[in-house]
Amino acid sequence: MSYKTILVHLDTSVRAHPRLETALQLARRFDAHVIGLFAVFEPNPHAFTIMAGTAEYYLEHAAMRREQRGAIERIFRAELTRAGVSGEWIETPERPGFFVPRHAGGADLVIAGQSDPTDPESYVGEHFPETLIMSSGRPVLLIPYAGLFADVGKRPMIAWDGSREASRALHDALPLLKAAERVSIVSIDEARHDLAAERVSGAEIAAGLARHGVNADVFASVSAPDASAGELLLSRAADLEADLVVMGGYGHARWQELVLGGATQTFLASMTVPVLMSH
Repeated sequence: MSYKTILVHLDTSVRAHPRLETALQLARRFDAHVIGLFAVFEPNPHAFTIMAGTAEYYLEHAAMRREQRGAIERIFRAELTRAGVSGEWIETPERPGFFVPRHAGGADLVIAGQSDPTDPESYVGEHFPETLIMSSGRPVLLIPYAGLFADVGKRPMIAWDGSREASRALHDALPLLKAAERVSIVSIDEARHDLAAERVSGAEIAAGLARHGVNADVFASVSAPDASAGELLLSRAADLEADLVVMGGYGHARWQELVLGGATQTFLASMTVPVLMSH
């Protein structure tokens, strides 16, 4: 198993170019083809026709977006040539929350960005990262909006709780784990002592990874009463100097609401390193 097709979501945010750099770095590592999928939030133009003085603003905004789109496409094609990587450009006027997950299904790895509350251009749709994780069926590598990440996956930390989602994420991350310099497995026991005997332990997971040529250190943690599992995992990632966290993405749709697990919510809001999530 390897990553041979990498899809990276591109938009007009300030973090689009760093996200592309991560995609190209991984494409060189795995000899992969890169799909640059450009999708941004577009307001409904009909709304502007009934608001006095806004039609001109909409036209100016649309022209600016076309210019920005052209600039990021030129950057994409130039960076492909510089990196010696094959790739293609796709764009759509459709809603990103629908279009991006649909195209993600054909990729081995999807790269997207964490929502940035300081950059309006990073907003491409309500709960976009969450929807992508829950509906694409592919591993999603989320890049934080703060920090630079020149080399992702050299020191990955696996957040292990024995769940189906964690198992899926672990196996989706195998290409990265095989190439890593150091792998850590961290177990979080969050008031689940009744299930502890039923789940696969971190030691068993380490033994399975060893058969793939991956040597992993196992760390056990017990959740503190004043800290959530997500907070503990973020703290442990910092202690281990991890440059990637591999974890399951937990959530389900309830009527029109997307209900996420606690650790998933914490990481989506407060990630400090790239996170590979699978659902």
